[in-house]
Amino acid sequence: MIHTAAVSWTALEPILPELLLIGIGVLLIGCDLFLPRQRQLLPWLTVLGCLTALAMILAAQPVTAFGGMFLADGYAKVFKVICLGAVILTTLMAGQFRRLIGPRQGEYDSLLLFSLVGMLLMASAGDLMVLYLGLELMALPVYALVGLHKREQRTSEAAIKYFLMGAFASALLLFGMSLLYGLTGTTDIGRIAELIASRNLAANPALLAALGLLLAGLCFKVAVAPFHLWTPDVYEGAPTLVTAFMSVGPKAAGFAIFGRMLLEGLPQLQGHWGPILAVLALLTMAVGNITALCQHSLKRMLAYSSIAHAGYAVLGLLPGTAEGMAATMTYLVVYLFMNLGAFAVLMLLAAPGQSRESIDDCKGLATRHPVVAALMLVFLFSLTGIPPTGGFIGKFYLLKAAFTAGYTLTVVGAVLFSAISAYFYLRVVRLMYMSEAEAPVSLTFSPGMTAALGLCLAGALGLGLFPGSLLGWIVAALTGS
Repeated sequence: MIHTAAVSWTALEPILPELLLIGIGVLLIGCDLFLPRQRQLLPWLTVLGCLTALAMILAAQPVTAFGGMFLADGYAKVFKVICLGAVILTTLMAGQFRRLIGPRQGEYDSLLLFSLVGMLLMASAGDLMVLYLGLELMALPVYALVGLHKREQRTSEAAIKYFLMGAFASALLLFGMSLLYGLTGTTDIGRIAELIASRNLAANPALLAALGLLLAGLCFKVAVAPFHLWTPDVYEGAPTLVTAFMSVGPKAAGFAIFGRMLLEGLPQLQGHWGPILAVLALLTMAVGNITALCQHSLKRMLAYSSIAHAGYAVLGLLPGTAEGMAATMTYLVVYLFMNLGAFAVLMLLAAPGQSRESIDDCKGLATRHPVVAALMLVFLFSLTGIPPTGGFIGKFYLLKAAFTAGYTLTVVGAVLFSAISAYFYLRVVRLMYMSEAEAPVSLTFSPGMTAALGLCLAGALGLGLFPGSLLGWIVAALTGS
């Protein structure tokens, strides 16, 4: 019996971070119900649990568990760090969120952690079944988070729209997976690639149909045009903190399965999916950047900005190589800091009963709150891709990867659309520094918000000034060196 227990415990070691987060999520619900006076400690318990899981993931050695269904490799490690970072930062920012809508703290934090567990499973998925399990475990709590502000009609509308569109995308993904299984007789992603090569299935029409269905479902998850139509309405309707989380965490997890499926499961079809993704990347950058030009809501502008940045991130997938994937990973790390930083400033502007989501609400911000305006300036410069911020370095690596792979026209288009994006980002800067304030606004900084803004600033600037360490770590994680 002792020997059996030891073997069982050893088998569970690769998923200990996920088990820890599930336990903390259940504990948060219990504490919220039975220890109401200690609710202010729940966010810090969430952050502590995430930091512990982060330390466990960084210290773990690459391992394959459960017959190859769970891959705790360097690829998964990078994406898990991004997802954990998104949850840590949004949890630190949650004090402003509670001040505005007052949700039950345990309800919010536990849903966040359960969604995080799904994202971690997605990053480690070596099998189609685990991939889909992680995808649904991530999505279902996010549906609830979007509708968390029950008194707001647009929030309920956004939650229903996201649920219906998410269910449709999941159906497309499942249909594509079923075709893959029917053709190869396995759900193991690595084994699928081997069987496609050995059976000469690359030109099989059914396999190409499976590829199309998989691309449609995956593009929905990361908001790539033309599968992005849900994004502006859902991002605008959801509570701002949830929007900030959705724009980074689930997007990073979506790119994790995107890369895993294409680079490890369907590498023989790179001649098909490479050009398709190149066209979709250009379309996504065009739709995101051009539509953002005419937005008057800062929150909706950032939603279209998120669509455009998904297009940039896709550029790293085009070569079908580890170097290209490393560029996408680097960009997503930078995007974590600069995008959450911009949403943090948007949350600071809000007050109970006043969302203050209009671009005009930024007028005169430099006069009223110069530090907040300076922070927003850095984040917007980074989103634009202006040196020496991290956004410039991230885009440089992506453009270099796509150009080296021969996608010259795609790179030219990406540069043009990046220049267009400068108009709507710098328009906010102009209003902050060159316009008169319409009314005085009082801003309240919680300790968590101060810490989150400091971390975002350090990430947006530090990764721009010292980019080599980040790229070196990612390349080492991918190559196992």
